[in-house]
Parts: sequence; structure tokens; C-alpha cells
Amino acid sequence: MRSRRVGVTTFYRLLAEHETAQNALDALPEVARTAGVEDYETCPPRVIEAEMKAAKAARARLLCLGDPDYPPDLTLIPDPPPLLWAQGRADLAARPCIAVVGARNASSIGTRMARGLARDLGAAGFTVVSGLARGIDAAAHDGALATGTIAVMAGGVDVIYPPENAALAGRIATEGLRLSEQPMGLAPQARHFPARNRIVSGLARAVVVVEAATKSGSLITARDALDQGREVLAVPGHPIDARAAGCNMLIRDGATLVRHATDVLAALGLDDLPAAAPPPEHRPAPAPRPPQPPRTLAETAALHQRILDRLGPSPIAEDQLIRDLAASADQVGPALIDLELDGQIARQSGGLLCRLN
Repeated sequence: MRSRRVGVTTFYRLLAEHETAQNALDALPEVARTAGVEDYETCPPRVIEAEMKAAKAARARLLCLGDPDYPPDLTLIPDPPPLLWAQGRADLAARPCIAVVGARNASSIGTRMARGLARDLGAAGFTVVSGLARGIDAAAHDGALATGTIAVMAGGVDVIYPPENAALAGRIATEGLRLSEQPMGLAPQARHFPARNRIVSGLARAVVVVEAATKSGSLITARDALDQGREVLAVPGHPIDARAAGCNMLIRDGATLVRHATDVLAALGLDDLPAAAPPPEHRPAPAPRPPQPPRTLAETAALHQRILDRLGPSPIAEDQLIRDLAASADQVGPALIDLELDGQIARQSGGLLCRLN
């Protein structure tokens, strides 16, 4: 697998034709010459030894196809990874899994939906799978941390991308499970993400898409799921929100519409969710925030953009937006006034906000 020009399909063909890995390695130079590649050399042992050493330092475990801890549902897809590096609780992959994926530039409503779905699906006994991307993926992992989540990495299992998810990835490595078929230390490249997506869908019994543009990695995952015989479900969105266009298209083409986790369970022929625990009667008062220093023009522009990224045509409550931004009302309030005067957002009755363009 680490030799040049050997992918998953070639790996299985070589083993089928030559019966053992050693025979396949011995035959590779001649196979390459037949394909027009001269001076072919297989992966040197020192490269493999370095990868094994890096894995030991990262406390990563190698799962090979056929191992007892190899994810059972992943063996059912046409091209399962011959090997996976795993950090964390390998037992989570033995439980039934559901994937929750979606847009990186997610709206506030989208991230709340993903986090709530993941929490409720986890409470129903499912492991939640996603790709550790920003936006919907990160919200889904966060919502399922307490019950079990799997992050499938596009690069090496020890390479965190995007960097802002480092803290979340650290928690998943101890409380959940990180998986990758790529070599240790490999920085993810664009071509690695479609291969990663087939693992996300292959681990799962169903794939739920929460916000996705018409041309997005989430729709690639949905197509992989269909090819693998998995259920595809989608959360509908506002018709003029580009972030919902992919989901609405999936629903138009036959995907199950999802309003809450019980829709997912119904699509899988399962019973309703367990009853939620009653909320506590008394909550401690929030600690007062210290006064904020004046913001620079660059910081103000960045806050404006963060607000616009969170808003869409569907209105949300101002206090919910403030919580999603993890900012104070003193910071967000003036920025909202600026954006409203600039004609970029609108206020509606009931303290609701929406984006106009």
C-alpha cells in the first residue's frame, strides 16, 4: 500500500493474482514495466519502519482488514481500506454508526441542527461519524462526544486539519476514535478527501446531510452512501439559501427528509428515541463578563463577516446568534446595528435576524 502507484484497487488485484504480499512486492517492478514505468522500486523498509515509529509515538494502532477490531460495516463496501490507523476507542466502530455531514461554512441553524441530531442519535445508541471539517462536521462530533464519535481523517491520523479543530480532535482521540487510511504525518491534499468520504459513508448505516451546496464534498459522501447501499437522509433548508441547495436537491431526488432524530430512526425501521432527562430546575447565574477593550477596524470587519457567515434567509433569534458566536452582547449588538444600517441583515418581530444578501 505504501509503494508508488499502488492504490486500494491495485492492492486487492495484486493479492488476488499473486496470493501473498511478498509475491506481490516481488512482481511489482515487472507489473510497472508492463504499464510503461521503468526503474520502479517498491517502498523501502526504512519508510515503513519510520511510519511504525511515528505511530507508536502518537499511540496509534494499526487495524488491518480481517482483524477482530476492524470496523465490521466497512468490510461490506466494494473497496474497504486494507489498513487503518486508529487513535482512541476502536470499540466505537463495532457499534451501529450514523454519519452526519455538511457544509464547512455552516449557518447557526445548521450547526445547532447537527449538534442536536448527533446528541440524540448518540442517546439512541449510535456512534456518530463525520470528517472533522469545520462547520457541520465539528458540530456533529461535539454533540456526540459524550456517547461516542468517530472522526475520519483525510490526511494522517496524527495531522489535525483544520487547525482550529485541534482541541476537538484531541478529545476525540481519547474519548472517541480517529481513523485514517493515509500514512502517519501526511498532510491532507484535495485528492484525499473523496477517498476519506467513502470511509465516512462505509462506516455508517445511514448518512444524514445537514446543509450542503450543490457541488460539495457532502454530496460526494451521499453518492458514496447510495453506491454502498446505505440510507441517505437530508435536512431541508430555505430555498434561496445556497447552503441548503444540495439538501433540497437530495430530498427532491428521493432522500428521506429529516426534522429530528426520530426521522432517522424511522428510516432505519427502529423505535423512537429514549425519553430525555428533565431539565434541571435551577441554573446558576452566568458569571459577569469583564469589560471588552475597543475593537480595531480589522477585528470589527472580522466580526461582521462571522455574523454574516452564521446568518441565512431563515431567521434566528439574536440571543442564539450571540451564543453561537461565543461573543458578548456588547460586542455583537453594535455590529448588528452596523450591518442593519448597511442593508445586509434585517430584524423581524420577536427578536429574529436574517441575512438579506
